Amino acid sequence: MSPLAPFAVMAGWGVDRLLGEPPTAAHPVALFGSAMTKLEQHLYGDERRRGVVYTAAGVGIGAGVGILARKSAGPVASTVGVSWLAMAGKMLESESRRVAEALDDGDLVEARRRVGMLVGRRTDDLGESDIARAVIESLAENTTDAVIATMFWGTIAGAAGAASHRCINTMDAMVGHHNPRFERFGWASARLDDLANWLPARLTTVAVIVARPRRAVDVVRTVRRDAAKHPSPNGGLVEAAFAAALGLQLGGLNIYDGKVDDRGLLGDGKQPAGSDIERAVVLARHVAVAALAITTTTHIVEGIIVGRWTRRQRC
Repeated sequence: MSPLAPFAVMAGWGVDRLLGEPPTAAHPVALFGSAMTKLEQHLYGDERRRGVVYTAAGVGIGAGVGILARKSAGPVASTVGVSWLAMAGKMLESESRRVAEALDDGDLVEARRRVGMLVGRRTDDLGESDIARAVIESLAENTTDAVIATMFWGTIAGAAGAASHRCINTMDAMVGHHNPRFERFGWASARLDDLANWLPARLTTVAVIVARPRRAVDVVRTVRRDAAKHPSPNGGLVEAAFAAALGLQLGGLNIYDGKVDDRGLLGDGKQPAGSDIERAVVLARHVAVAALAITTTTHIVEGIIVGRWTRRQRC
């Protein structure tokens, strides 16, 4: 682990804030997705064993790209570059705001189309409150998946860590679904994504408290009471934390592939409205800053402790 890793990750986040993501045609994540689609076509079978091979191949690609980047550009520059490419914070904010603008214009058709690009649930009959809820839940979960987790794994394992996590998360989005085709084949990708995001989700929850200290008691109470209602061991935490921090109620019934999925009610606040999306966008950005502060401080303190221990061993 490089002593400059958290600062490199911070720089990567800054580049994402300034530039956003590269064009889709040249984006490494999009190229990875195309490669994994081809691999799925050749490897697919309705069994977990084939899914394990698929997942291992994807992780290997991510780790290999990260290692090659480190060898060619060095530990700091590679971590900056890969962290930028692995994050999607600015894109997430932009897409969320486009939905809010459509709602503000009273254009439900456009708002439903836009929110359908952010979430996997059925959106063609959603009203304003359910559209706003979908956006805010996506912001909460993707703040972990596409921002905080990159910070976490980039700090711990540099470019290889950030790249591997992005590949894991992408595979989960592609095949980690509860439907007849992917229930078994996508099992390994989904479980590995849960594992890879377990600590980042908890870091996100702590960062919500740091970002909104006046709501800390409500956040802790809501997370402890409601997070387990959600089917995801990570999504429930961050969505409950966002709900409490924003004074909203999230969760409820969603439709996926024609099936009703009860995500549980998270929080005691009012039903979301289009005007709440911008508040959630600002919260997500503040949470990212808080997470950067937490990871950087932890890294510095750890370095001081290890340094003192090493010096004592030499004496």
